[in-house]
Amino acid sequence: MWGVIPAAGLGSRIQPLAFSKELLPVGTRKDGDVERPRAVSEYLIDRMILAGATRICMVISPGKSDIVEYYGGSVGPANVCYVVQPVAAGLCDAIFRALPWIAPEEEVLVGLPDTVWFPEHGLRFLDGGGLSFLLFPVANPELFDAVVTDEKGRVLEIQVKQKNASSQWIWGAFKLTGAVMRELHDLWCERGREDPYIGTLVNEYLARGGTARAVRAGEAYVDVGTLHGYREAIQLLSGANL
Repeated sequence: MWGVIPAAGLGSRIQPLAFSKELLPVGTRKDGDVERPRAVSEYLIDRMILAGATRICMVISPGKSDIVEYYGGSVGPANVCYVVQPVAAGLCDAIFRALPWIAPEEEVLVGLPDTVWFPEHGLRFLDGGGLSFLLFPVANPELFDAVVTDEKGRVLEIQVKQKNASSQWIWGAFKLTGAVMRELHDLWCERGREDPYIGTLVNEYLARGGTARAVRAGEAYVDVGTLHGYREAIQLLSGANL
């Protein structure tokens, strides 16, 4: 199983930093008997590995060599490779950069490296063999991609940063096969590669007869891409919001 991590963003909301935003220290980890700062992207990688990922593909910009230096060729049992997104061209472009290395039958996990969420094993709830989203409840869904579902968990619509969103549940990660990833890529190309967000692309995929499921298994979700979010993450990890 693959884990694809789009890590090419500029991080403009939390700059200036002297390093890539994906390496922002949030919380700590144990290195043997020594406690060390933990990069925010480690939380997503750990969750992907818990769900069965054995290969991690990090999509980075040309200037983010510090990510390569930090993670090297492996994290725990998972091998790590890197793909370069030459210019910032949106989330869809970043994710599809990994497609040439993914076989149609392989399962793929996709998440955002500047987020912290619980439960740690949440990705295990997602179905295989198609497209499924892991949902989290938030107070301000208009800041994210709210997911509207029917009573059986089928995705009806993704409301991308929409005011007065009709759902309090947003997607925080998703799972799909290489074959579905190829379908989405081909649709993206057909639409002139104009979809910067995965939500608008999935809406078109659904309108053309595609299907997606959503699982409301998330408990807490924080976007660490802002100073406010960084403070929220520290509180979350200390147990204040659990």
